[in-house]
Amino acid sequence: MLFLASTQWSRAGYGGSFALSNGSIMKTKQTIAIIGASGNMGSAIAKSLAGGNYRLLLYSTNQEKTATLLRSIHEKHPGADAELIDCSTQASWEADIIIMAVPYAAEKEVAEKIKEVANQKIVISIANPLNETYSGLVTDPGTSAAEELQQLLPHSKVVKAFNTTYAADFTNPVIDGKQVDGFIAGSDPEALEIVVELVATAGFNPIVAGDLSISRTLESMQSLLISLTMKYDYNWHAGWKVLHN
Repeated sequence: MLFLASTQWSRAGYGGSFALSNGSIMKTKQTIAIIGASGNMGSAIAKSLAGGNYRLLLYSTNQEKTATLLRSIHEKHPGADAELIDCSTQASWEADIIIMAVPYAAEKEVAEKIKEVANQKIVISIANPLNETYSGLVTDPGTSAAEELQQLLPHSKVVKAFNTTYAADFTNPVIDGKQVDGFIAGSDPEALEIVVELVATAGFNPIVAGDLSISRTLESMQSLLISLTMKYDYNWHAGWKVLHN
């Protein structure tokens, strides 16, 4: 109360930023629920965001692996605001941003559980709807996993991100001296701004590729990268980079 009484401030935009009287911006800490935190991608995302100004809620059906993840986060970032939570609905209710770090086949079930508490929240789809042989996508032509998730969560702001990178890229997002690009697709401008910051915090060069329909291209891009990785033995440490002047 002493701080508020002595400082003029105003709310400045989505995500809880405040404009101080001296013109500087103070951002409130956002809460991120990572659903599927014990998986390769979920744990990689959690570790990469632990050093940022976020509160992380880690949920997984494998509580033992999630507890190990939390210990590793605190070993590297002793001051990290991260905790375990044993219910995906509760985690999503508390969160400002929900990262669906689950396989494509599990997205519908998770969406049903969190639908009522995810209204007007950012929900990040990282899933790639690959077939069993990794040779193509199982989604119908003219749609994507992210667009399907948007239909399941009509009142949420679904954004596609973190699907064009491997888990190993989070540990080292610079390959051959070049920072890996992190492509993003979404139809809500303010949500895109926030996800751009998340992708940058994770260590990637964020590129907004377009609205949510562009997620069809992003999912196909990762399908191609996986095929190339398997063909040429990239050791699951590869990524996309746009070279330009």
